[in-house]
Amino acid sequence: MLTVVAPAHLLIHAERLGVNETTLKYFAAVVSGSIGGDGHVSAAMKRVVLVSGERAVARLWGAVLAAHGIKTEVRGTGRRKFDVIASSDDAAKLARLYFLYGSPLLEGDEKIINHKLAGAVELGAEGLSVSWEGLRRTLSGLVAADLTISEGDVAIKYNVYLSENAIELQFNSTDRNRVELAARLLRLTGVSAEVRKVGGGDVWYVYAYTDTLATGRKELRNAIAEIVRKAVESGWVEAGKAEGWLEKLEKGRVLKEGWPKYLVRLTRSGALEVRYETTNPGNIQQERQRLMDMGLEEGKHFSVKMPEGDSYGYVNILREGLSYAAWLSVHGNGGQQRLAAEFVEYILQRAEEAGKEVYEKAREIVEKGKTRGSLRLEGFEKRVEVGGREHVVKVTGWGAEIEESRHGKKLLRIKITAEVGRVEGEHTIVDRVVHEYAITFSRRTDNAAVGRAYARTDAPGGRKADAERFSAMIKALTGREPRVYQMKDGKIMIECYEGHLEGFASYAELADAIEKWLEETSQHTGERRVRK
Repeated sequence: MLTVVAPAHLLIHAERLGVNETTLKYFAAVVSGSIGGDGHVSAAMKRVVLVSGERAVARLWGAVLAAHGIKTEVRGTGRRKFDVIASSDDAAKLARLYFLYGSPLLEGDEKIINHKLAGAVELGAEGLSVSWEGLRRTLSGLVAADLTISEGDVAIKYNVYLSENAIELQFNSTDRNRVELAARLLRLTGVSAEVRKVGGGDVWYVYAYTDTLATGRKELRNAIAEIVRKAVESGWVEAGKAEGWLEKLEKGRVLKEGWPKYLVRLTRSGALEVRYETTNPGNIQQERQRLMDMGLEEGKHFSVKMPEGDSYGYVNILREGLSYAAWLSVHGNGGQQRLAAEFVEYILQRAEEAGKEVYEKAREIVEKGKTRGSLRLEGFEKRVEVGGREHVVKVTGWGAEIEESRHGKKLLRIKITAEVGRVEGEHTIVDRVVHEYAITFSRRTDNAAVGRAYARTDAPGGRKADAERFSAMIKALTGREPRVYQMKDGKIMIECYEGHLEGFASYAELADAIEKWLEETSQHTGERRVRK
């Protein structure tokens, strides 16, 4: 929990000394410790949260962040627990300062220490800009250009050289802090970079070559590719040599060598298929082991068929497998997290090569996987529009458990106690009703998950009013309205699908039970058919 001393010092620094590089380093160092403690970062939700045990201290933190141009919201989330929340562009700005000016937490791929920092890198890169100028020949005959990477007010100009065998990007200085900043900006572009010292002198440098540059974000790869093309037009680089460089830059390069060529495509039903096929049993076994090392389980997250004779065997990644790999890429530990992050990025790369629709489907699964269990129901409050009217939903209780029907079928029962009120005017909330809403999920014959509930006749306002409040609760928590049916006997049924279930699974209090039910009831016959 945050104490009053840290934000008070930061506010004094900002007011007396202004916001400059010196005060930003102190600010980022303190914020880094706070986020690394009880706070959290969600790149998928575009949110950075600091936590305090006192409302007054939380408000003081809000003032500190406002002094640095970051708007926040202070929200009570439980007894003696208050969140200071930065969202959207303000979250990106806070993440950017956290990453660029904080302690040097990143020192190469092997030391990315936690998912909070990884989330800050992803958020901080949203305002990234890459440009180049000054194509020229050096005295030694090399082709060179100046490449600038900037993020907000921070900019570093690097030298790019087209040598006999490689593209080289480098930056050097006697100011180690400046070189450290250059390395951090490179990492924001997706390029692994480390600060090194030249011999025994006082010069520090950072560099990256062709294959490493090809792992970077499109903005970087496109800028370097343009330098290469202009050099060819000027007659300074041979077209054959440039073609090899451009191929790597335009397609991007798999982050680590050794990944087999996965097939990523959509089936006729629109489901995503991720599969590796080969007649070599040793390769199948190697890939099976790698997935297990990543933390995936055979039968639950992927399936394997060994080749027989000249026939193909395969490793098939189930939807749950890609989703869980995405979760591990953010929330996993050590080598498991790095392997999962590499795998997910590789699959997204293969999906992008397969076309826009394939990429969007894969990205949807990945983003939902990353956010699973990342939110909390405690203190949840949100406004949503249902039936043309705005409602306020405030959650006060919850539960999720697996039950058995009379026929032995496993059901998932989710219960949410919430106060739902209708908004009149701009601020007035009327017709507040506190009620426990229960919805039961089961599997259809095609293995799709469907949740059903019925509006109550004894609820205030009757069935229609209860169905509207029920729909508001579901939309507030999942982002999707349920389907509502008026039946012949007068009953009103509320129906949800897997899209809603994935929304419920975003909350830590429900995620484990949902994951367990999905595992116990899935038929694992390839990707589940999802009705949305």
